[in-house]
Amino acid sequence: MREDYQPPNKWVVAATVMIPTTMEILDTSVANVSLPHIQGSLSAGLEEVTWVLTSYLVANAIVLPMTGWFATTFGRKRFLMTCVGGFTFFSFMCGSAPTLHFLIFFRLMQGFFGGALQPMSQAILLESFPVNERGTAMAFYGMGVVTGPIFGPLIGGYITDHLTWRWIFYVNIPIGALSILAMMAVIKDPPYLAAMKRKLDAIGMGLLIVGIGSLQLMLDKGNQEDWFNSQFIIAFAVLAFAGLTTLIWWELYGTDTPIVNLRAFSIRSFAIGSSLLFLTFLAFFSSIVLLPLYLQNLLGYTAFKAGTVLGPGGIATVFMMPIVGLMVQRGHARKMLLLGMVVAALSLYLMSNFNLDADYHSVVFPRIVQGFGMSCFFVPLTTLTMSQIPQEQIGNTTGIYSLLRNTGASIGVALATTTLSRRAQFHQARMTEHLNFFDPNIRYAVSTYAHYLTGRGIAPALSQSATMGGLYGQVVRQSMMLAFNDTFRIMFYTLLCIIPLIALFRRVRPREMGMAAE
Repeated sequence: MREDYQPPNKWVVAATVMIPTTMEILDTSVANVSLPHIQGSLSAGLEEVTWVLTSYLVANAIVLPMTGWFATTFGRKRFLMTCVGGFTFFSFMCGSAPTLHFLIFFRLMQGFFGGALQPMSQAILLESFPVNERGTAMAFYGMGVVTGPIFGPLIGGYITDHLTWRWIFYVNIPIGALSILAMMAVIKDPPYLAAMKRKLDAIGMGLLIVGIGSLQLMLDKGNQEDWFNSQFIIAFAVLAFAGLTTLIWWELYGTDTPIVNLRAFSIRSFAIGSSLLFLTFLAFFSSIVLLPLYLQNLLGYTAFKAGTVLGPGGIATVFMMPIVGLMVQRGHARKMLLLGMVVAALSLYLMSNFNLDADYHSVVFPRIVQGFGMSCFFVPLTTLTMSQIPQEQIGNTTGIYSLLRNTGASIGVALATTTLSRRAQFHQARMTEHLNFFDPNIRYAVSTYAHYLTGRGIAPALSQSATMGGLYGQVVRQSMMLAFNDTFRIMFYTLLCIIPLIALFRRVRPREMGMAAE
């Protein structure tokens, strides 16, 4: 096959594949703020209703690395249309679910069909644009991937407040239907796919489902179950380790038709880029999860107002993406990657200095800095990672690449939430050591406020008890604030340690990417 293979109407193709992909990415987070409404509507417990999120993520994780095999076996166009059709149908079923158990099953199926959309759209974009315009293609792709998780809670909160939680799923139906019609008219399979069909690696698929599914469940439930103090977590950790290690051996040595071609890691740029992506999302992505918790739990923001803090960062990302794509196209990929990681680290440092008196502008500014950093990071990293991948391997490598991004984010969120919980306990224990009624400052503060409450008509005994309770509540808030600072600071130092890995990328030659070398 010619390396300059290029389907017609590249921008039409780009819009066609990115609309349903952005819709799928939004659905990974759009239900977060609707959980209390779903819980009340379906009479579910808090732990039960979280499976609405977990089931989607598990199915997503399982299908990502299998995308290449499905595309070559059934045809990329047919498989993509099937995924969009299945995702749209199960969106309708989620909105119509009569009970929680039905909703969890439908979310599982929605995640299974939706999981392939990200690597498929990335593969199609990389092939639709000439090699020297891959930076532009990845900038377009990055707009959907990076901004989706940011705007998801904002859109979900607005729809839930003004309609019902069921409409967060119903809105996918017209978008999915129009996307299928556009794909029928625009998308074409590259000629090499027909020669790549291979039989099903059933053993590899089974190991993949066991390994990835167990890992995702362990990460999602780890902090809630107190990690390895729980037999549930230990069991899934053993299953994940056994499944993934056996999968690696089997795919490399046990079969001639692997469902996931791990030999792609023998390509230097892909091995370095995938590792860097995994580590960076492990260190960085959890800040997007922790920031709304800080805003809502400590500053008293509503879900929608917290979304307005995240929104400007997404706008900064969208604004910068085309500029970054142009810079990458001119040969400055490594420089832009370095800039992006440094700016992302700076945003984490700014967040580590938050306090309980922070105003709206003080918390929005680090998000804008973060959005700028993400735009400078994602596009050049993806372009460098895929720079040496043969066209026929793009479907396989984009699936693995997306899986590592999601897995790094999942591990990072699990570590961050655990760190937050443990540091809050630490600070609370240290601060309550000084919450002593024999301390003259404490006695003075308590007596002053109790006297104030008594003057308001509250009985003296009750006023002193209320004062002590309020004082302890402030200790809890302060200890949680310090825990957030610690967690953001750990992310900052971790990201600084990852930055030197950029030097492992060798200079990109003009004949490999069609651009001037750095």
